[in-house]
Amino acid sequence: MEDPETRELRIEEADRERAEREHARDAELSTEERTALRRADKHAYLREKLEERARSEEEG
Repeated sequence: MEDPETRELRIEEADRERAEREHARDAELSTEERTALRRADKHAYLREKLEERARSEEEG
């Protein structure tokens, strides 16, 4: 069973990723857009790692 903390962290990272991608779409400057996309990618990576952790917790 997935740890509640892992689940909450995974949801938070997904929300942050979504917000950064929206910020990138609304950015007026290309530097602002690139920064938001880098942040979104970081949150996507963290979310993926949390999904791996959740799978591991379910197997254990």
